[in-house]
Amino acid sequence: MATYLVCGGAGYIGSHMCKHLHEAGHHVVVCDDLSTGHAGALLWGAHAYGSIEDLEFLRSLFSQYQFDGVLHFAALSVVAESMREPQRYYRNNVAATLNLLRVMREFEVNKFVFSSTAAVFGEPQARMISEDHPTVPLNPYGLSKLMVEQVLRDSCRAYGLRAVALRYFNAAGADPYGRIGEAHDPETHLIPKLVRKALGEDLSVSINGTDYPTEDGTCIRDYVHVDDLAQAHVLALDHLDHAVGMHSFNLGNGTGHSVKQVVDAVREVTGERLDIPVAGRRAGDPSHLVASSKFARSVLGWEPRYTRIGDVIETAVRWHGSETCAAWLETLDGAEVAVQSHLGDDNKPQQYRQG
Repeated sequence: MATYLVCGGAGYIGSHMCKHLHEAGHHVVVCDDLSTGHAGALLWGAHAYGSIEDLEFLRSLFSQYQFDGVLHFAALSVVAESMREPQRYYRNNVAATLNLLRVMREFEVNKFVFSSTAAVFGEPQARMISEDHPTVPLNPYGLSKLMVEQVLRDSCRAYGLRAVALRYFNAAGADPYGRIGEAHDPETHLIPKLVRKALGEDLSVSINGTDYPTEDGTCIRDYVHVDDLAQAHVLALDHLDHAVGMHSFNLGNGTGHSVKQVVDAVREVTGERLDIPVAGRRAGDPSHLVASSKFARSVLGWEPRYTRIGDVIETAVRWHGSETCAAWLETLDGAEVAVQSHLGDDNKPQQYRQG
């Protein structure tokens, strides 16, 4: 049994990662300040309440546990917000990651798996995006992730760090048993917005542009189930047992679905009519973003289980229709609601709580 630190483990993808590590027999410690994560997602392992921006908190945490590796999901990830608040993104996504890497080096922890993004590529120059595609990010979010990838590359050369950056395309779906899933307010992702609208929520959803050079005129994206992403991280940890240096992998199903196809799939799964109005194009939306995951499949042995968009959507419907999801969304009116659940009688955070 190994002990892994999961930074951002109360978030959407991070919580699914904790589930997979637990099921693989590992000990999990979650570092999360619950600013965007959910206390209800802390179902596997111990919870250390704090931020990776706090260097002394990290040193205290690393002195309590002997970590075999670190998985990093604690980043801000809304593109539009990164355009409005670029310094916030560089501080949280880059400077805080430097804190984490500094403490890892002090405590001689040398395995690191980084949650990266397809946003590092920018405007696609090929129908299928492979790892050697040019990286020209279009926004501070994508650039902040690319900066960290460069920091990891240099740290591997200089300090003997072993690192993997996993570049996700469109994460979707939820735990098939409906225990955890995606819960944002406001929601910005297509599938949860469509599902929540189909289930009766009064959400504004539109098809942005129908004049793209695609078969039905709408944008095409590569949707990959969150459990498949988590499994890739487990394989990446195994890979770092024998691989040195820095490695980057694209993670997607390799099959694109248009916006209209996703709308039709949600209609089919839910049985709802779901009338979605058409609006104009959004600035910066490329017509076609699909991953080539051949490298991850051949090197890591990764094989996505959820290859049908309908199966991905079914897990999202099960989650968004649950009482748990509704309760999580209610807490988003104030982060203090989630934080309060982790305060002791002395009104101080309980840094280590077993889930």
